[in-house]
Amino acid sequence: MNLRQLEYFRAIAEEGKITAAARRLRITQPPLSYELASLERELGVTLVTRGPRGVELTDAGKVLYERAGAIMAMTQAAESEVRSFGEGVRGVLSIGMVSSSGGLVEAEPMARYAREYPQVEVRIHEGNTFAVLDMLERGVVDVGVVRTPFPEARLECRYAEPEPMAALVPASLPLAQEDGPVRVAELDGVPLVFYRRFEQLFRDAFAKEGASFVPACVNDDARTTCIWARAGYGVGLVPKTIVQTLETGGLTVREVACEALVTRIAVVTRRDRYLPPVARTFCEEFAMPSGEGARQGMPPSAGPAAEASEAKAR
Repeated sequence: MNLRQLEYFRAIAEEGKITAAARRLRITQPPLSYELASLERELGVTLVTRGPRGVELTDAGKVLYERAGAIMAMTQAAESEVRSFGEGVRGVLSIGMVSSSGGLVEAEPMARYAREYPQVEVRIHEGNTFAVLDMLERGVVDVGVVRTPFPEARLECRYAEPEPMAALVPASLPLAQEDGPVRVAELDGVPLVFYRRFEQLFRDAFAKEGASFVPACVNDDARTTCIWARAGYGVGLVPKTIVQTLETGGLTVREVACEALVTRIAVVTRRDRYLPPVARTFCEEFAMPSGEGARQGMPPSAGPAAEASEAKAR
């Protein structure tokens, strides 16, 4: 199995037809079919099934498709890194990023980085925190931008300041008629919209306050939370910094006054892995407040409740 075969296989999988894949690769169909057959013989499995409308991946083909993408991404990154030596800070920077980092990362620091290093090509891979950590583990990305809580073992972490949650309140609810922070007690029995990985954090905070926790919509993205809150399904709960990247028309935004409902953005890298120059400069540019605990991979304390939440994530 070689890189050319993997490139050919991914083209077939993405185009859905061998003829279309051949056009994309600018080769004729017979050698493409030959390489596919050779790959299947070598691996001892059927990778695609042929039908009147094209080809479909088998279960084995789906696994190879995902792995091949990671292998090719790492190969491209390696080529760029090696070529960059002696040429200053240039090449490809691969970042894994959570959507809820938008209010902190894609603002002035990112623009400043682009101005200072115009020869760096940034490739962003999006996913939730644990998907980003998996990409970092597999070498698909050099740097991860994630949000607490997450397991810090083997990671070098640079943490942003603690940030509270924000409540996105539909105009139809009485809470929308008030200003200032909202307390958990005021959310007692109120339908809530939030993304999945914070559910236990919310449940614990509500239980501590003796408030009734009522999930109305549980999802995987702050943008989805905002959309459903705007539709009136309930009060959306998101990290405060992400609010500036959302379309909140029709919603009243109020900070949630609860020490237990605090998270941090973190820029993370693998301690045991070589960090390319472009990744090192990125981490330096996005240096965040960090004490001794941060250098050891542990977040600066945001209070006992935050420490308990971090322990649960391990």
